[in-house]
Amino acid sequence: MKPIQVGLLGIGTVGSGTFKVLQRNQEEIRRRAGREIRISMVADLDTARARSIVGQHAEVVSDARAVIANPDIDIVIELIGGYGIAKALVLEAIAAGKHVVTANKALLAVHGSEIFAAASAKGVIVAFEAAVAGGIPIIKALREGLTANRIEWVAGIINGTTNFILSEMRAKGLDFGVVLKQAQALGYAEADPTFDIEGIDAAHKATIMSAIAFGIPVQFDKAHVEGITALQAADIRYAEQLGYRIKLLGITKRRDDLKAAGGRAAGAGGIELRVHPTLVPTQRLIANVEGAMNAVVVHGDAVGTTLYYGKGAGSEPTASAVVADLVDITRLHTADPDHRVPHLAFQPGSMADTPILPIADVVTAFYLRLVVADKAGVLARITGILAENDISIDAVLQRESAEGENQTDLIILTHDTVEGRMNTALAQMQALPTVLAPIVRIRKEELS
Repeated sequence: MKPIQVGLLGIGTVGSGTFKVLQRNQEEIRRRAGREIRISMVADLDTARARSIVGQHAEVVSDARAVIANPDIDIVIELIGGYGIAKALVLEAIAAGKHVVTANKALLAVHGSEIFAAASAKGVIVAFEAAVAGGIPIIKALREGLTANRIEWVAGIINGTTNFILSEMRAKGLDFGVVLKQAQALGYAEADPTFDIEGIDAAHKATIMSAIAFGIPVQFDKAHVEGITALQAADIRYAEQLGYRIKLLGITKRRDDLKAAGGRAAGAGGIELRVHPTLVPTQRLIANVEGAMNAVVVHGDAVGTTLYYGKGAGSEPTASAVVADLVDITRLHTADPDHRVPHLAFQPGSMADTPILPIADVVTAFYLRLVVADKAGVLARITGILAENDISIDAVLQRESAEGENQTDLIILTHDTVEGRMNTALAQMQALPTVLAPIVRIRKEELS
């Protein structure tokens, strides 16, 4: 049987890893796929560098469209990234009848619905395991391994840069800015780290997981996104004292009835889709994921809670997922399109229109840190405001003032409440003359 011919667009970090893994494990991969998979054409603007990687094993060109136009190419791997030319090339590859493998989470989170519709109409596959959590096979787990389950929620550490920063802040007691510079010096953070530290990269990935978990279109524009730039070492320290660690999590949850939570109309349901710093109990496995590692927790009604852990980025870990997609397509490319695994797990005609909930309707617990005047009656007034807004208190910690100090830190953990209700209470507390600084609010999840 003749080899499957693959065209590679972009041979940077992941592209070079993909070529090397495919070459090194060629015999093993052939045995699993049933035929040889060969990268026979590579497009990269730096043709000299590309030739130094592939040698005589593949044709190198500077024009990506030459790869798409080649009638011998069966699968196109897109590893260029971004929303612009990558989108055009992916759609052109689909129109040309090529299957596509991509690691481009930004492209799929924003334009996935258009791309998957085009692929379905043309009868080709778009595979994207590498787009979320690098080498962790979380897409396959959600789409296939857990297909018997009604997924209730997914929560993940899905950005290694921010997890490295938070781990270092906790371990060394350093502030965000100091650790960011260290992360950049070590190569864990880009020169422009905005997509990572502002939570955008994690939100792209959470959007894709949400669509697969709940059978809804990808809707990145409706995700609530907060990064870690405002986090302070003091809050990481207080969280530790209370038995929690702070992680940047991508969270998506099914909510079937909002009436009891004080949200919208009775019987109204929705999907929570949010990325933000989160307090997690230290006894949870995900709270102990350190450094640049990734982890995703999925809760299904039949299986319960499952954890997926590993390297979320890097040349060969991500290449592992790219090559796995190549093998899947090689096995399935001759199958009737109606018998393939749907792109977003659910059959295209069975996708749900369940809305993404606004952040004001989200239900979670909270960590609050207030800098308050150290005088009688302050705590009573603050707890009174929470009670007036039907917010129940779980724990209170007050820092003992040093001699001569006239202010102190007041830490409050709440039970679950509607975010909109908490926003009202925060505005009332912030208006008190005894609250001396902006209130710090961090969401808290038990993940049990």
